[in-house]
Amino acid sequence: MFLTSLQVQGYRCLADVGIAVRSPMVLIGPNGSGKTALLEIFTLLRDAAHERLGEALGDRGGINDILFAGGAESLTIRTTAVVDNPPELEYTLEIGRRGVGYVIKSETLTQQRDPAKPTPHFYIQNSAGHCRYFDPNTKKLEAPTWEYKEFETALGQVPRMFREPAEFRRALHDTRLYHDLDVSKRAIVRLPQELRPVSLPGPNGEDLYAALYNLRTSDEGSFDRIQEALRAAFPGFRKLEFPLVGSGQATLAWYQEGFERPFYPHQLSEGMLRFLWLATILLSPNLPPITLIDEPEVSLHPELLMILAGLIREAATRTQLIVATHADQLIRWMEPSEVVVVDKEEDRTRLTWADRLDLGNWLKKYTLDELWLMGELGGRP
Repeated sequence: MFLTSLQVQGYRCLADVGIAVRSPMVLIGPNGSGKTALLEIFTLLRDAAHERLGEALGDRGGINDILFAGGAESLTIRTTAVVDNPPELEYTLEIGRRGVGYVIKSETLTQQRDPAKPTPHFYIQNSAGHCRYFDPNTKKLEAPTWEYKEFETALGQVPRMFREPAEFRRALHDTRLYHDLDVSKRAIVRLPQELRPVSLPGPNGEDLYAALYNLRTSDEGSFDRIQEALRAAFPGFRKLEFPLVGSGQATLAWYQEGFERPFYPHQLSEGMLRFLWLATILLSPNLPPITLIDEPEVSLHPELLMILAGLIREAATRTQLIVATHADQLIRWMEPSEVVVVDKEEDRTRLTWADRLDLGNWLKKYTLDELWLMGELGGRP
């Protein structure tokens, strides 16, 4: 599945924004411009697909806290996506106030199967709890035959045998967000970890050693690419090992040229651990359909950002990758077609792909990061 567009109305500073979705999609802009709010839209869709809409709204302060302060009465999210082949699916979700709580005012999942017909094909039609699904057996919209939860999305409860909506739900359901990795003294990433059958490290560094260990066993090529990235980033790096420490747990051993003994996680720098975590994510062959990374540049030396840009570009061929950053050194290595400028005009966010700006003559003399710092791109305080 690949998302092709996103429109949001009424969420925090996202009063009314719309953008074509690409991969990679690197968001730049000052604090408070709306980058985090945009990532939250993707995680809200993920939580809704998990049947955790109420919990997700509560975690964000409730419906009244997330609605645009300019007077919005509801939040509307509209996205289009290709599942396998065109035509696109279109999903619309509108959540409104109901007293101090919320109500799903409307929700649809449609597909324009026949261009000759004026109305699309409906997979889901939901209005204020009155929900119907297209049944592939009867070829009609039918009411659910199970106990339907009116405060959760119809998409989150879609029967698994309905292929297109089920695939769309699964893609949103599997979305992963990676934020600032904790590398403090007693952080998860510095302690022994259980070896489990996982393919990706967790957002807090959990399962990092298990994911690397499993890759070395099942996909030596991907594991070697991670080690090659480490050699490019840290001259003198030799290899990684995973010594067992008992009870099914392992730690990480980092071997460096010139040192007989390895370095262990408590001895590694913050930048080394964060880069290893990012490289493992971005070079994994098992990325989910949508991957979100917020501020990957934290603790990384500027010279590592060139390598990180290459990893981002490579990963974007296997996942829809959306990255939010403040690092001009990272933007230096990106193309205008990969960068979204996030501006705040008064109290509203505006999104613009950098390749839609008139940069041709500027780019003959300046790099993309220089144009950003000069203010020619926008996305500055």
